[in-house]
This record gives sequence, structure tokens and C-alpha cells, in this order.
Amino acid sequence: MWMIRGVAPATVLLAVIACHHDAPTAPSVAPTPSAVYRLVWSDEFDGDGAPDRTHWTYDVGGQGWGNNELQFYTDDRRENARVEGGHLVIEARREAWEGRRYTSARLVSKGKGDWTYGRIEVRAQLPLGRGSWPAIWTLGSTTPLRWPDDGEIDIMEHVGFDQGVVHASVHTRQYNHVQGTQRTARTTVADVSAGFHTYVTEWTADRIETSVDGRAYFSFAREPQGGRAAWPFDAPQHLLLNVAVGGNWGGQQGVDDATLPYRFLVDYVRVYQRAP
Repeated sequence: MWMIRGVAPATVLLAVIACHHDAPTAPSVAPTPSAVYRLVWSDEFDGDGAPDRTHWTYDVGGQGWGNNELQFYTDDRRENARVEGGHLVIEARREAWEGRRYTSARLVSKGKGDWTYGRIEVRAQLPLGRGSWPAIWTLGSTTPLRWPDDGEIDIMEHVGFDQGVVHASVHTRQYNHVQGTQRTARTTVADVSAGFHTYVTEWTADRIETSVDGRAYFSFAREPQGGRAAWPFDAPQHLLLNVAVGGNWGGQQGVDDATLPYRFLVDYVRVYQRAP
């Protein structure tokens, strides 16, 4: 999820791609958790009610989030974020709120779930509709955040006008979309809005690799001489889950109001780290 500096919104690549619309890279098989990993943080979203405040807080506001997004992110409002039927539901709605035409939610684990390295696994079903822009991503846990210097890992992004194509990427001071140097790749998931799929990022001291349903399609490696400008990923990051409406990317072909509300369903979030 792109961000702009100072505004809260977001061998190097299997195929080096500098925009969101190049061809997908050939998938391979990603590893699954084994004895070398231990579960360190999770939310299974059991039961019904509000999201667990011991795991999540909310980013709140409607200033466009650096991407000219159209929604207002609300705080602890069941219409926009709830646990229901064993799933987290993030719902973007067409309704007037604080000067905006749409509402949604952005859940943040900062201060409640922050990690350096690990395997982040999220099983989710994405919303359907032109104008939707759901994302599973991480940001540096520094305060204040310095974007893109502190790093961003996009585990999954999807825009409704390009149905069934999911994207993974990283942003750093050296590699980011503002400069046109962002490192990104995409792959196709035909029933992305009809079924649940497992999105995984494996993050080590040397490499970030992202997969869907066990098919790795994005890899970003530490450069021996790159320094922190290329690799800021030796410090804690936290997780964000959200659905934007419109924006510089999600709104490139407009917003189809007839397709709202957009519902982003998350079955679980699990974070593993290597056992000492």
C-alpha cells in the first residue's frame, strides 16, 4: 500500500519490474512452516464482535493517505470492521462520513505485534468491485515513521479493475514507486474473490519472498553493497490490513458504486519466527 513521506496512507527480483502492470513471474513452490519455525503471534478471529484490541488498533482519517484515496477510515465501528462467523470483516461502504463519500477501516498491529524477520501468513478472500483496493502489508515500527526510508513490504495488493491479479512488492529509499524504482511482481488467482487463499511473506536477514497458496512469485534480495537505503529490513515492522476506495491506483478506472459494499474477509493471521 503506497505511502508518501510524512503522510500515513502504502539479485533483486525474480523478474525486475518497475510498475504494477508487467507480466507475472513464473511461480515456484514456497516452503511451509516446519520445526525450524515457532508461532509467535496470531489472530484466528473466532467468535463475533469487535476486533481484538490486544492485537489491533486503527488508523483513522480521510485525508487521502498519500494516494488520493476516497474513504474515511473509522475507529472501532462495527459497520467497517468486525469479527463475524469466524472471520475478520473489513467493509468499505458508500456513505457520507466526515466530508467523505465512503467509509472503511485500516487495522494496525503496531505496538501489539512488531517483528524483525519471520513468516507472515494471512488467509483471506478479497472484495469484488471496480474501485476496491484491499491490502495486506507491513511498515517500519519507528516513531515517527520515515517513509520510504523505514521500509514497506506489500504481502498482497489487489485492485478491482484488474480482477484476479495480486501483487507483492517492497518500498525503500532506493526502490519505491515515487521514483519509479519500486520492486514488484504479480500473479493470477482466478477465484480471488470467490474463495480463500493463503498469502505468505518469508522475511529473513537476506531475502524477502512472497507466495500465494504455496507458489512463490516475488523475491527481493539484500544487496551486498546496498546499505540501508536499499535494505532497511533489519528492524521491526508491523502489519496492516485495509480496504481503500479509489485512489491513484485503485481508482484508475473509477469507482463502480453499484458494487459496494466491498467486503475483505480474513480467516486468520499467523506470524512465525525461527526457533532459537
